[in-house]
Amino acid sequence: MFSRLRSDIQCILERDPAARSAWEALTCYPGLHALVLHRRAHWCWEHGFKWAGRFISHLSRWLTGIEIHPGAKIGERVFFDHAMGVVIGETAEIGDGCTIYQGVSLGGTSLYKGAKRHPTLGRNVVVGAGAKVLGGFLVGDGAKIGSNAVVVKPVPAGATAVGIPARIILSKTGESADVTTTQFSAYGITLEDDPVSQAMKGLIDNASSQEHQIALLWQAIEKLSDNGRAHRDCVPDDAARQETFEAEKLNQLMGK
Repeated sequence: MFSRLRSDIQCILERDPAARSAWEALTCYPGLHALVLHRRAHWCWEHGFKWAGRFISHLSRWLTGIEIHPGAKIGERVFFDHAMGVVIGETAEIGDGCTIYQGVSLGGTSLYKGAKRHPTLGRNVVVGAGAKVLGGFLVGDGAKIGSNAVVVKPVPAGATAVGIPARIILSKTGESADVTTTQFSAYGITLEDDPVSQAMKGLIDNASSQEHQIALLWQAIEKLSDNGRAHRDCVPDDAARQETFEAEKLNQLMGK
């Protein structure tokens, strides 16, 4: 028990630069208190003491602001950072090394008792603030759920899910989808976290390239006309030959 508690404290010190000492983590982090109480509630639940498990869970919610059903399964070195308003359902499973921020819901979309209604998080998953993961599917190892995302379908290992409903950015050559230089990504923040903006950027760049190529073609036609090899009236005026597509400005509007 004490070795697991030391492991929980160490993961807080590693992932939260605001934590200054083990004593501070032990006494001032509600996420750690919620984990300790959940283990007792889960033990009661697994051994048939259902009411006792629910009561400890209810007491933990009142003390910490974190609601974890006693039937949920939580691995080692899981960090609830801030975590006020977190809700974790009965059949949810959280793998080792996961980080969950405030306002996260691991919820279910089915009303059938005994069914797998809540998500399973693999190892080292980061779920950003306000994210909702709804359904009995798997979020793969090392995946990231962006803040306020609403995830309703499986997320492959190493991928990033952002948006409402969440869009999936797959991992690149086995690496994290956000291609950051660090393994841990606070709040699920990524460098390339919006596939829609990435698609728009590609369209903008393509349109700019086509306009440039058209301008070069008109310049070539104008030279041929000057040499008497083409009709002068087929060459447009100067305004039509200028490049007016403002790709850089549009990319700035897209936040790129």
